Amino acid sequence: MKAALFRSFGGPDVLEIADLPDPHPGPGQVRIAVHAAGVSPTDATFREGVMGGDLPQTVGRDVAGVVDAVGPGVESAALGDRVFGVSDDGAGAAELALVTHFAAVPPSLDLVRAAALPVAVETATRSMDALGVGAGTTLLVNGASGAIGAAAVQLAVARGARVIGIAGPANQDYVRALGAEPVTYGDGVADRVPSGVDVALDIAGNGVLPELIALAGGPGHVVTIADVRGARENGVLFSTGEQGRAFHALAEVAGLVEQGRFTLPVSATYPLTEIAAAHRALEERRGPGRIVLTVDS
Repeated sequence: MKAALFRSFGGPDVLEIADLPDPHPGPGQVRIAVHAAGVSPTDATFREGVMGGDLPQTVGRDVAGVVDAVGPGVESAALGDRVFGVSDDGAGAAELALVTHFAAVPPSLDLVRAAALPVAVETATRSMDALGVGAGTTLLVNGASGAIGAAAVQLAVARGARVIGIAGPANQDYVRALGAEPVTYGDGVADRVPSGVDVALDIAGNGVLPELIALAGGPGHVVTIADVRGARENGVLFSTGEQGRAFHALAEVAGLVEQGRFTLPVSATYPLTEIAAAHRALEERRGPGRIVLTVDS
């Protein structure tokens, strides 16, 4: 199969398309013929070497496609099913991918838009679960216009929470449309946030953890997914998959999509062969929306 990988750490130009052996599903896994794969900041983090690891490395975690092989013990999917999920080995930018955690693509959603969902939805849900977000909670989201932020806003609203979203000036209307009360970034942001914040989620990682702690009433009421150093210095939880994943969110968000209560826009698509260009666009983009690779089948 054709798959994207890199043999050295660095910028987008280290990415290449190579021939790799076809993967075969083990117990609990399905193999999908990938039709679309999301491009996320996490992919860039691995490519740059921030996470280390052996070389070469494959890329891509968000995937959507059609099941073409089923491993032992799988009862929730059959050949030909449209599914979206998280690639088990971070090798979703390929013609074939193995997936253990997946959900059926809702009928109203195409595979390109489905590929925009998995990592953003899981990360947002895991973080909100850690904060105990539910009905009556007031959640402050710092970085509300990005994919994870937009997911957090909509999922929190679906839980019955009030949401305040911090974003750039150009994205205030977008954040409002998602269901949050928009607030702009910048000096004095704490003075612009409405009162009554219970918990805060930092997605932007722009150094405002002390302000979020003050607004939410203590470090135990704040979670960050972007500021490792700030979390350590301020006693805030840095949410990672090592603390447990929230893959239950995939099936839940599929239901919300069908109800018209959840969406993540796709800002651009690139063929798999142009993955380097897709990563360059990821580094340069300024507005909301995911970048998605398409794979010819």
